[in-house]
Amino acid sequence: MSEITPDVVRHLAGLARIALTESEVASLTGELGSIVDNIAKVSEVATPDVEGTSHPIPLQNVFRADIPGVTLTTEQALAGAPDHDGSRFRVTAILGEEQ
Repeated sequence: MSEITPDVVRHLAGLARIALTESEVASLTGELGSIVDNIAKVSEVATPDVEGTSHPIPLQNVFRADIPGVTLTTEQALAGAPDHDGSRFRVTAILGEEQ
């Protein structure tokens, strides 16, 4: 049986700054208790000789090698820009007020 009580739920709600009604506390007490109990069951069978898995089918990344290639010069990159300062793109601020 889990150690999740209504007082524990109220305490966790206070830490998370979440206002809960008494019916929500009662509901979450059962739900969180069930989660803790299920984790305990999994922990019982998760022994060092059982290999952990994150996916049932072995996967591997398909990334290409990171090899530098031919790139644009600064002048070429800025050639089609609507606004620049000679070495960087100039864009309108999108956060806060215009500067």
